[in-house]
Amino acid sequence: MSGSATIRDVAQLAGVSIKTVSNVLNGYRYLRPETKERVEDAIRALDYHVNVSARNLGRGRTGAIALVVPALRSVYFAELADAVMQEASARGLTVFIEQTNNERERELRVLDGSYRSRFDGVIFSPLALGQDDVGLFDVNFPLVVLGERVFDVGADHVTMSNVAGARAATDHVLDAGAKTVVPLGLKDDASSSSGTLRFEGLRQALAARGLEVDPRSVIGVPDYFHATGAATMAQILDRGVRLDAVVAFTDTLALGAMSVLQDRGLRVPEDVLVIGFDNIEESGYSRPTLSTIDPGTRLIARHAVAALEERIGANVDGIAREEQRAPRQVVIDFELIQRQSTTR
Repeated sequence: MSGSATIRDVAQLAGVSIKTVSNVLNGYRYLRPETKERVEDAIRALDYHVNVSARNLGRGRTGAIALVVPALRSVYFAELADAVMQEASARGLTVFIEQTNNERERELRVLDGSYRSRFDGVIFSPLALGQDDVGLFDVNFPLVVLGERVFDVGADHVTMSNVAGARAATDHVLDAGAKTVVPLGLKDDASSSSGTLRFEGLRQALAARGLEVDPRSVIGVPDYFHATGAATMAQILDRGVRLDAVVAFTDTLALGAMSVLQDRGLRVPEDVLVIGFDNIEESGYSRPTLSTIDPGTRLIARHAVAALEERIGANVDGIAREEQRAPRQVVIDFELIQRQSTTR
């Protein structure tokens, strides 16, 4: 009977009711120890496996959540997706991933309710939507928002310490003797974003020491890929900016910039200090290895999945929205990782 046993078979072998077996499987606390032991022995003897799909349906759940991110081509979001999947798996949840490619219409569909029948809840990192769209996030399904595009959305929100992290990165290169610090990663639109916040952190660090950003080095970027970092760094050098440090707002931008600096005969870190942001795996294997700000990606995933699971439980149990706990904003702390690119 191995592998094909039913809950009825377990009940018969243990000499208990189906309801008692169900209570054991669901962790019901008020069971006699000897009864619980008989049921567990029967489960092992029959090699009984719970039909997770059937159990979730019985609870009004699908057992699946959606993770919606701008693009998996972005190394940060790929690593975030991996972390979310690991956290969800530990809770018995399946993750379906969708990328919006920064398209507004695709992000709007996340909020229109069409996901509700397929998923128990959604973890959503918007880029095309902004603060003017905050009212659209008042949805009737479990939702956790990531990122810096919208705040006070009426849903749980998990984000990172962008301003403080970028300020720490800038202080780090200034403490190492840098005088002309180039920012790399301010978006070429005026929207609020991680780039905007990280630029503010850099500006604060410079201002505290009576320094300013050379306006020739402020070039808006359309995205955060390696090629963009390389192309932007080339433009800055072509403008005649004499720099001794780069604070890039992502590791991918920093790695692209570092390749151009080296191609132009500038040594890292001897001539130019370079630090990134995100602590992607690749940053520990570049030449030289890249100093960076670790924004706590694993903790972001853990808090997001835990918050979503709590909302899903309240939703299934029929707890009225006004009786649920108020939405929380969680800001994950950062860690500065010093590697070869800022060590002289």
